[in-house]
Amino acid sequence: MRRFLSIFEPFILMLLGTVVLASLVPPRGQAATIVGYVADVAIFLLFFLHGAKLSRAAIWDGLRNWPLHLAVLGVTFVAFPALGLGLTSLPFVDDERMATGVLFLTLLPSTVQSSIAFTAIARGNVAAAVCSASFSNLLGILITPALVAMLMRSAGNAGGMSIESVETIIVQLLVPFVAGHVLRPWIGAWVARRKAMLTIVDRGSILLVVYGAFGAAVVEGLWSRVSLGDLLLIGLLSCALLAIVLALTLTIARLMRLPREDAIVLLFCGSKKSLASGVPMAGVLFPAAQVGVILLPLMLFHQIQLIACAVIARRYADRADAPVEAMAPVA
Repeated sequence: MRRFLSIFEPFILMLLGTVVLASLVPPRGQAATIVGYVADVAIFLLFFLHGAKLSRAAIWDGLRNWPLHLAVLGVTFVAFPALGLGLTSLPFVDDERMATGVLFLTLLPSTVQSSIAFTAIARGNVAAAVCSASFSNLLGILITPALVAMLMRSAGNAGGMSIESVETIIVQLLVPFVAGHVLRPWIGAWVARRKAMLTIVDRGSILLVVYGAFGAAVVEGLWSRVSLGDLLLIGLLSCALLAIVLALTLTIARLMRLPREDAIVLLFCGSKKSLASGVPMAGVLFPAAQVGVILLPLMLFHQIQLIACAVIARRYADRADAPVEAMAPVA
Protein backbone atom coordinates (compact mmCIF):
# COMPACT_ATOMS: atom_id res chain seq x y z
CA MET A 1 0.00 0.00 0.00
CA ARG A 2 2.88 2.36 0.78
CA ARG A 3 4.30 1.89 -2.70
CA PHE A 4 0.94 2.67 -4.24
CA LEU A 5 0.35 5.75 -2.10
CA SER A 6 3.81 7.01 -2.99
CA ILE A 7 2.53 7.52 -6.56
CA PHE A 8 0.37 10.35 -5.27
CA GLU A 9 2.76 11.84 -2.71
CA PRO A 10 4.73 14.08 -5.10
CA PHE A 11 1.56 15.65 -6.50
CA ILE A 12 0.03 16.09 -3.05
CA LEU A 13 3.21 17.86 -1.96
CA MET A 14 3.17 20.01 -5.10
CA LEU A 15 -0.49 20.88 -4.48
CA LEU A 16 0.20 21.89 -0.89
CA GLY A 17 3.32 23.77 -2.01
CA THR A 18 1.24 25.67 -4.57
CA VAL A 19 -1.24 26.72 -1.87
CA VAL A 20 1.64 27.89 0.34
CA LEU A 21 3.22 29.79 -2.58
CA ALA A 22 -0.09 31.44 -3.44
CA SER A 23 -0.52 32.39 0.22
CA LEU A 24 2.95 33.95 0.45
CA VAL A 25 3.36 35.35 -3.07
CA PRO A 26 -0.07 35.73 -4.66
CA PRO A 27 -0.16 36.94 -8.27
CA ARG A 28 -1.28 40.54 -8.52
CA GLY A 29 -2.09 42.88 -11.37
CA GLN A 30 -0.42 41.94 -14.64
CA ALA A 31 1.04 38.78 -13.12
CA ALA A 32 -2.44 37.55 -12.19
CA THR A 33 -3.63 38.21 -15.75
CA ILE A 34 -0.72 36.24 -17.22
CA VAL A 35 -1.29 33.31 -14.84
CA GLY A 36 -4.95 33.29 -15.85
CA TYR A 37 -4.15 33.20 -19.56
CA VAL A 38 -1.57 30.43 -19.16
CA ALA A 39 -4.00 28.39 -17.04
CA ASP A 40 -6.71 28.78 -19.71
CA VAL A 41 -4.34 27.48 -22.39
CA ALA A 42 -3.30 24.55 -20.19
CA ILE A 43 -6.94 23.61 -19.49
CA PHE A 44 -7.77 23.82 -23.22
CA LEU A 45 -4.85 21.49 -23.98
CA LEU A 46 -5.82 19.15 -21.13
CA PHE A 47 -9.35 18.57 -22.43
CA PHE A 48 -8.07 18.27 -26.00
CA LEU A 49 -5.68 15.48 -25.00
CA HIS A 50 -8.35 13.71 -22.94
CA GLY A 51 -10.66 13.79 -25.94
CA ALA A 52 -7.93 12.30 -28.11
CA LYS A 53 -7.28 9.58 -25.53
CA LEU A 54 -10.90 8.39 -25.23
CA SER A 55 -11.42 5.32 -27.39
CA ARG A 56 -14.62 5.02 -29.40
CA ALA A 57 -14.35 1.25 -29.08
CA ALA A 58 -14.40 1.66 -25.30
CA ILE A 59 -17.57 3.74 -25.60
CA TRP A 60 -19.40 1.13 -27.65
CA ASP A 61 -18.12 -1.78 -25.55
CA GLY A 62 -19.18 0.03 -22.41
CA LEU A 63 -22.75 0.37 -23.60
CA ARG A 64 -23.15 -3.39 -23.30
CA ASN A 65 -22.87 -3.16 -19.51
CA TRP A 66 -25.35 -0.33 -19.26
CA PRO A 67 -26.90 -1.30 -15.87
CA LEU A 68 -23.51 -0.91 -14.19
CA HIS A 69 -22.77 2.40 -15.90
CA LEU A 70 -26.22 3.76 -15.06
CA ALA A 71 -25.64 2.80 -11.43
CA VAL A 72 -22.30 4.65 -11.39
CA LEU A 73 -23.84 7.72 -13.02
CA GLY A 74 -26.79 7.56 -10.61
CA VAL A 75 -24.50 7.61 -7.58
CA THR A 76 -22.28 10.31 -9.12
CA PHE A 77 -24.92 12.74 -10.35
CA VAL A 78 -28.01 11.91 -8.22
CA ALA A 79 -27.05 10.40 -4.87
CA PHE A 80 -23.96 12.57 -4.33
CA PRO A 81 -25.80 15.87 -5.03
CA ALA A 82 -28.67 14.79 -2.76
CA LEU A 83 -26.18 14.12 0.03
CA GLY A 84 -24.51 17.45 -0.69
CA LEU A 85 -27.80 19.29 -0.29
CA GLY A 86 -28.41 17.43 2.96
CA LEU A 87 -24.99 18.21 4.41
CA THR A 88 -25.08 21.88 3.46
CA SER A 89 -28.48 22.28 5.12
CA LEU A 90 -27.11 21.20 8.52
CA PRO A 91 -27.34 24.05 11.08
CA PHE A 92 -23.59 24.06 11.87
CA VAL A 93 -22.66 24.52 8.18
CA ASP A 94 -23.44 28.22 8.31
CA ASP A 95 -20.65 29.62 6.14
CA GLU A 96 -22.07 30.21 2.66
CA ARG A 97 -18.77 29.78 0.83
CA MET A 98 -17.98 26.56 2.69
CA ALA A 99 -21.44 25.22 1.90
CA THR A 100 -20.94 26.15 -1.75
CA GLY A 101 -17.64 24.28 -1.83
CA VAL A 102 -19.08 21.14 -0.23
CA LEU A 103 -22.06 21.16 -2.57
CA PHE A 104 -19.88 21.85 -5.60
CA LEU A 105 -17.65 18.81 -4.96
CA THR A 106 -20.74 16.55 -4.86
CA LEU A 107 -21.75 17.73 -8.36
CA LEU A 108 -18.49 16.74 -10.05
CA PRO A 109 -17.84 13.67 -12.24
CA SER A 110 -15.78 10.69 -11.12
CA THR A 111 -12.02 10.48 -11.46
CA VAL A 112 -10.48 8.45 -14.28
CA GLN A 113 -6.93 7.43 -13.41
CA SER A 114 -7.35 6.60 -9.72
CA SER A 115 -10.70 4.83 -10.27
CA ILE A 116 -9.09 2.55 -12.84
CA ALA A 117 -5.98 2.05 -10.72
CA PHE A 118 -7.93 1.09 -7.61
CA THR A 119 -10.17 -1.24 -9.63
CA ALA A 120 -7.11 -2.96 -11.03
CA ILE A 121 -5.54 -3.38 -7.59
CA ALA A 122 -8.79 -4.84 -6.21
CA ARG A 123 -8.98 -7.24 -9.21
CA GLY A 124 -12.18 -5.76 -10.53
CA ASN A 125 -13.47 -5.27 -14.07
CA VAL A 126 -10.88 -2.83 -15.41
CA ALA A 127 -12.51 -2.50 -18.84
CA ALA A 128 -15.81 -1.53 -17.24
CA ALA A 129 -14.01 0.93 -14.96
CA VAL A 130 -12.43 2.61 -17.99
CA CYS A 131 -15.87 2.98 -19.58
CA SER A 132 -17.66 4.18 -16.43
CA ALA A 133 -15.01 6.72 -15.50
CA SER A 134 -14.79 7.99 -19.09
CA PHE A 135 -18.59 8.29 -19.40
CA SER A 136 -18.73 10.16 -16.10
CA ASN A 137 -16.10 12.68 -17.18
CA LEU A 138 -17.59 13.13 -20.64
CA LEU A 139 -21.11 13.72 -19.32
CA GLY A 140 -19.79 15.82 -16.45
CA ILE A 141 -18.73 18.55 -18.86
CA LEU A 142 -22.44 19.18 -19.42
CA ILE A 143 -24.15 17.78 -16.30
CA THR A 144 -22.01 19.47 -13.63
CA PRO A 145 -22.59 23.05 -14.87
CA ALA A 146 -26.31 22.28 -15.24
CA LEU A 147 -26.47 20.97 -11.66
CA VAL A 148 -24.55 24.03 -10.41
CA ALA A 149 -27.06 26.31 -12.11
CA MET A 150 -30.06 24.38 -10.81
CA LEU A 151 -29.11 23.30 -7.27
CA MET A 152 -26.97 26.18 -6.12
CA ARG A 153 -29.58 28.75 -6.98
CA SER A 154 -32.32 26.71 -5.34
CA ALA A 155 -30.14 26.20 -2.25
CA GLY A 156 -29.39 29.88 -1.98
CA ASN A 157 -25.68 29.41 -2.59
CA ALA A 158 -23.33 31.38 -4.78
CA GLY A 159 -22.91 30.14 -8.29
CA GLY A 160 -25.33 29.60 -11.08
CA MET A 161 -24.56 30.12 -14.74
CA SER A 162 -24.58 33.19 -16.85
CA ILE A 163 -24.47 33.27 -20.64
CA GLU A 164 -20.76 34.04 -20.35
CA SER A 165 -20.22 30.93 -18.21
CA VAL A 166 -22.01 28.75 -20.76
CA GLU A 167 -19.90 30.17 -23.56
CA THR A 168 -16.69 29.64 -21.58
CA ILE A 169 -17.59 26.01 -20.81
CA ILE A 170 -18.31 25.33 -24.47
CA VAL A 171 -15.19 27.06 -25.75
CA GLN A 172 -12.72 26.04 -23.06
CA LEU A 173 -13.92 22.54 -22.12
CA LEU A 174 -16.33 21.01 -24.62
CA VAL A 175 -14.84 22.26 -27.91
CA PRO A 176 -11.28 21.03 -27.21
CA PHE A 177 -12.60 17.69 -25.93
CA VAL A 178 -14.69 17.12 -29.06
CA ALA A 179 -11.86 18.35 -31.29
CA GLY A 180 -9.41 15.96 -29.68
CA HIS A 181 -11.83 13.06 -30.05
CA VAL A 182 -12.52 13.87 -33.70
CA LEU A 183 -8.78 13.94 -34.37
CA ARG A 184 -8.18 10.71 -32.45
CA PRO A 185 -7.73 8.55 -35.60
CA TRP A 186 -4.69 10.68 -36.49
CA ILE A 187 -3.23 11.63 -33.09
CA GLY A 188 -4.66 9.01 -30.69
CA ALA A 189 -1.71 6.62 -30.95
CA TRP A 190 0.75 9.50 -30.56
CA VAL A 191 -1.03 10.70 -27.40
CA ALA A 192 -1.22 7.16 -26.00
CA ARG A 193 2.55 6.80 -26.30
CA ARG A 194 3.12 9.99 -24.32
CA LYS A 195 1.52 9.31 -20.96
CA ALA A 196 4.15 11.41 -19.22
CA MET A 197 3.16 14.42 -21.32
CA LEU A 198 -0.53 13.95 -20.44
CA THR A 199 0.37 13.68 -16.75
CA ILE A 200 2.39 16.90 -16.92
CA VAL A 201 -0.45 18.77 -18.65
CA ASP A 202 -3.02 17.24 -16.29
CA ARG A 203 -1.22 18.15 -13.09
CA GLY A 204 0.32 21.34 -14.42
CA SER A 205 -3.06 22.79 -15.36
CA ILE A 206 -4.43 21.97 -11.90
CA LEU A 207 -1.48 23.62 -10.19
CA LEU A 208 -1.78 26.74 -12.36
CA VAL A 209 -5.50 27.13 -11.64
CA VAL A 210 -4.99 26.45 -7.94
CA TYR A 211 -2.20 29.05 -7.78
CA GLY A 212 -4.33 31.65 -9.54
CA ALA A 213 -7.47 30.82 -7.55
CA PHE A 214 -5.84 30.77 -4.14
CA GLY A 215 -3.77 33.83 -5.00
CA ALA A 216 -6.91 35.78 -5.83
CA ALA A 217 -8.58 34.52 -2.67
CA VAL A 218 -5.55 35.46 -0.53
CA VAL A 219 -5.59 38.98 -1.97
CA GLU A 220 -9.25 39.16 -0.90
CA GLY A 221 -8.36 37.99 2.65
CA LEU A 222 -8.89 34.22 2.42
CA TRP A 223 -6.96 33.16 5.52
CA SER A 224 -8.51 35.86 7.66
CA ARG A 225 -11.94 34.36 6.91
CA VAL A 226 -11.12 30.60 7.02
CA SER A 227 -10.12 29.23 10.44
CA LEU A 228 -8.59 25.94 11.56
CA GLY A 229 -12.04 25.01 12.86
CA ASP A 230 -13.47 25.51 9.37
CA LEU A 231 -10.83 23.18 7.90
CA LEU A 232 -11.55 20.53 10.54
CA LEU A 233 -15.27 20.78 9.85
CA ILE A 234 -14.69 20.37 6.10
CA GLY A 235 -12.53 17.31 6.82
CA LEU A 236 -15.23 15.75 9.01
CA LEU A 237 -17.91 16.43 6.42
CA SER A 238 -15.70 14.88 3.72
CA CYS A 239 -15.14 11.74 5.80
CA ALA A 240 -18.86 11.41 6.50
CA LEU A 241 -19.74 11.96 2.85
CA LEU A 242 -17.27 9.34 1.64
CA ALA A 243 -18.37 6.78 4.25
CA ILE A 244 -22.04 7.17 3.29
CA VAL A 245 -21.33 6.84 -0.43
CA LEU A 246 -19.13 3.77 0.05
CA ALA A 247 -21.90 2.10 2.06
CA LEU A 248 -24.44 3.14 -0.55
CA THR A 249 -22.46 1.65 -3.45
CA LEU A 250 -22.08 -1.65 -1.59
CA THR A 251 -25.83 -1.72 -0.89
CA ILE A 252 -26.73 -0.96 -4.52
CA ALA A 253 -24.34 -3.67 -5.73
CA ARG A 254 -26.04 -6.22 -3.47
CA LEU A 255 -29.52 -5.19 -4.62
CA MET A 256 -28.45 -5.41 -8.28
CA ARG A 257 -26.71 -8.75 -7.64
CA LEU A 258 -23.62 -7.53 -9.42
CA PRO A 259 -20.71 -9.94 -9.77
CA ARG A 260 -17.72 -9.13 -7.59
CA GLU A 261 -15.72 -7.55 -10.43
CA ASP A 262 -18.54 -5.15 -11.38
CA ALA A 263 -19.34 -4.35 -7.74
CA ILE A 264 -15.74 -3.17 -7.35
CA VAL A 265 -16.22 -0.83 -10.34
CA LEU A 266 -19.34 0.66 -8.75
CA LEU A 267 -17.51 1.06 -5.43
CA PHE A 268 -14.52 2.92 -6.80
CA CYS A 269 -15.98 4.81 -9.78
CA GLY A 270 -19.10 5.78 -7.83
CA SER A 271 -17.31 7.11 -4.75
CA LYS A 272 -14.78 9.41 -6.43
CA LYS A 273 -14.84 13.08 -7.32
CA SER A 274 -12.45 14.51 -9.89
CA LEU A 275 -9.99 17.22 -8.88
CA ALA A 276 -8.83 17.42 -12.50
CA SER A 277 -12.34 18.34 -13.67
CA GLY A 278 -13.37 20.31 -10.59
CA VAL A 279 -10.53 22.83 -10.60
CA PRO A 280 -11.04 24.18 -14.13
CA MET A 281 -14.83 24.07 -13.80
CA ALA A 282 -14.69 26.09 -10.59
CA GLY A 283 -12.56 28.67 -12.41
CA VAL A 284 -15.26 28.97 -15.06
CA LEU A 285 -18.34 28.89 -12.85
CA PHE A 286 -17.39 31.12 -9.91
CA PRO A 287 -15.87 34.59 -9.42
CA ALA A 288 -12.08 34.48 -9.12
CA ALA A 289 -12.09 35.72 -5.53
CA GLN A 290 -14.39 32.86 -4.46
CA VAL A 291 -12.69 29.96 -6.25
CA GLY A 292 -9.96 29.42 -3.63
CA VAL A 293 -12.45 28.97 -0.79
CA ILE A 294 -14.78 26.84 -2.90
CA LEU A 295 -11.94 24.48 -3.84
CA LEU A 296 -10.92 23.75 -0.22
CA PRO A 297 -13.54 21.00 0.34
CA LEU A 298 -12.66 19.36 -2.99
CA MET A 299 -8.94 19.35 -2.21
CA LEU A 300 -9.48 17.80 1.24
CA PHE A 301 -11.99 15.25 -0.07
CA HIS A 302 -9.54 14.31 -2.84
CA GLN A 303 -6.81 13.33 -0.36
CA ILE A 304 -9.25 11.50 1.93
CA GLN A 305 -10.73 9.45 -0.94
CA LEU A 306 -7.26 8.42 -2.16
CA ILE A 307 -6.16 7.17 1.25
CA ALA A 308 -9.43 5.38 2.07
CA CYS A 309 -9.80 3.74 -1.34
CA ALA A 310 -6.16 2.62 -1.37
CA VAL A 311 -6.77 0.72 1.88
CA ILE A 312 -10.03 -0.78 0.59
CA ALA A 313 -8.49 -1.80 -2.74
CA ARG A 314 -5.66 -3.60 -0.96
CA ARG A 315 -8.14 -5.41 1.28
CA TYR A 316 -10.09 -6.60 -1.76
CA ALA A 317 -6.86 -7.79 -3.37
CA ASP A 318 -5.85 -9.70 -0.24
CA ARG A 319 -9.26 -11.41 -0.09
CA ALA A 320 -9.63 -12.06 -3.81
CA ASP A 321 -8.93 -15.79 -3.53
CA ALA A 322 -10.74 -16.33 -0.22
CA PRO A 323 -14.10 -18.22 -0.28
CA VAL A 324 -16.11 -15.28 1.04
CA GLU A 325 -19.29 -13.69 -0.19
CA ALA A 326 -18.51 -11.47 -3.17
CA MET A 327 -20.20 -8.49 -1.68
CA ALA A 328 -19.02 -8.72 1.91
CA PRO A 329 -18.29 -5.24 3.24
CA VAL A 330 -14.64 -4.29 3.48
CA ALA A 331 -13.72 -2.47 6.67
